[in-house]
Amino acid sequence: MEQLYTWEALFTLLVVIGIIVALVREWIRPDLVFLTALGLLLFAGIITPAQAFSGFSNEAVFTVGALFVIAAGVQNTHAFDTLERLVLPETASLHSALARMMGSTAVLSAFLNNTPIVAMLIPQVQQWADRTGHAVSKLLIPLSYAAITGGIVTLVGTSTNLIVSGMLVERGYEALGFFELTWIGLPAALLVFIYFITIGHYTLPDRKKRDLNSSNGNTYHFDLEVPAGSPLVHKTVEESGLWSLDNAFLMHIHRGIETISPIRPGHQLKAGDLLTFSGEIRQVDDLAARKGLTRAVPELNEKPQEGELPLFEAVISASSPLVGKTLREAGFLDRYRGVVVGIQRRDENFHSSIGNIPLRPGDLLLIEATPGFDDRWNGVKEDFYLVTAKGKRTVPMNRKAPLALAILVVVVGVAAAGWMPIVVTAFVGSLVIVLTGCLPYRQIFGALNLPILLVIAGAIGVGQALEASGLALAGGRLILDLTAVYGALAVIIALYLTTNILTEIITNNAAAVLMLPLAIITAVELGIDPHAAAVTVAVAASASFLTPIGYQTNLMVMGAGEYRFSDYFKAGLPVTLILMSLTVSIVWFRWM
Repeated sequence: MEQLYTWEALFTLLVVIGIIVALVREWIRPDLVFLTALGLLLFAGIITPAQAFSGFSNEAVFTVGALFVIAAGVQNTHAFDTLERLVLPETASLHSALARMMGSTAVLSAFLNNTPIVAMLIPQVQQWADRTGHAVSKLLIPLSYAAITGGIVTLVGTSTNLIVSGMLVERGYEALGFFELTWIGLPAALLVFIYFITIGHYTLPDRKKRDLNSSNGNTYHFDLEVPAGSPLVHKTVEESGLWSLDNAFLMHIHRGIETISPIRPGHQLKAGDLLTFSGEIRQVDDLAARKGLTRAVPELNEKPQEGELPLFEAVISASSPLVGKTLREAGFLDRYRGVVVGIQRRDENFHSSIGNIPLRPGDLLLIEATPGFDDRWNGVKEDFYLVTAKGKRTVPMNRKAPLALAILVVVVGVAAAGWMPIVVTAFVGSLVIVLTGCLPYRQIFGALNLPILLVIAGAIGVGQALEASGLALAGGRLILDLTAVYGALAVIIALYLTTNILTEIITNNAAAVLMLPLAIITAVELGIDPHAAAVTVAVAASASFLTPIGYQTNLMVMGAGEYRFSDYFKAGLPVTLILMSLTVSIVWFRWM
């Protein structure tokens, strides 16, 4: 343990603790967290510039970025938009729908970025649940878990697998084979599939979510303003008929810099008062019309010829540039050409107007925008995950859809056959996707999901510091000292548990990068195949089932399924135990 007491190791340990705290407390965006940490380590001389920036030249970063572009091309051509008719037929029972949905999601996620797959299926699952009377909360967590386990099946199924493989190569070891993780991923996907269609769905809540405009829809926070000349001016809250409402609740009155809360029946209204209501979109709109209140947000410049503007639901992603900013600070209207008319944050009431609320990952925004908003800001963007488009029109498959699918099949097939490295096939495939027009040139930057790539590159540099400072060696020996006496199996269990706990706290890619240097050193010290440790870390980092924040698809379904934090723990604990038992057993028999 002497390595732990050098100033380099102690400084690196403080930086790692800072990373974890910053990510958990959501002080700044994850990419800025890792880049700041990288800067501190570089300034302190813990790592050289070559080590610090090694992540930016790591083939995993280029592979992940290229696969993002290919996935965006497939999505842009609407190649999978007809999938819902096969997955969710009108006559399907809940068990049948679960089986079809989870099976198809797992298969697609094994070869394609699972974020757009989940984003595409969420509104279809919601609409099917509304039509058939089933609770959408019985379907969306299984959808996310199927995407996660499906991603473990192949090397390209998730960015975590590619990162682990790239870091192995960087340290002089053989890369993970295309189907090396299939030993664990395939039985894992099958077991989770069987679990949910038999007994697992009983652990899920029974909450029926309705259409955005229905009387039983989601409850949001809305701001309405008392205009000058309104008959409500100088009336009390009770006299105005705002005290006892059936489907809405007046939470706060904002008057200049003053916030009046709690509200009393005798509070007098004044012109310019900003009233924050909690309720459903139709009820609040009806209330505004009856009382002569106006929305306290700017109107869109572009209005459709007929009818109302469509509504969209979107979840703020962990890497979004909106995190920590208010809607006004972010310039939401100018940037996205949409108006946020409501915000929902699970199990929390706001104490300011919605325009002054700093946004957090997982916040559900209700957006009013012109038609085409869903095409411009789809599930592959880093800003937010578009999870519901009310009244979304049926878009026919683009004539280039077969070409996009063919490119995907060739990229995966050539890499799987071992004819070329995945970084080569993915890079060439992404170029062909753009050159053939499957993805417009102007959409490349959005498809790349730069914040995620920066997290990966920055985290790889931090991983270099763990080794250079001796902290990884000290941590590996600590694990060995605590578990080696119980045998190599106990060491693998300890690596799995540590990685899995980290991934539930700070997301999958960050956990994998921080744990892999320690895991490799532990394996070398123990005299076992480093691939045993690497596979353990890769699976444990992806197996995020206990919280909504560990994996992006869990966060995406949270608001759409009206889930609480505890719902993930109840549904995910058995799945976590299944994955851990399966992984440890197969690693023991296959790699040790």
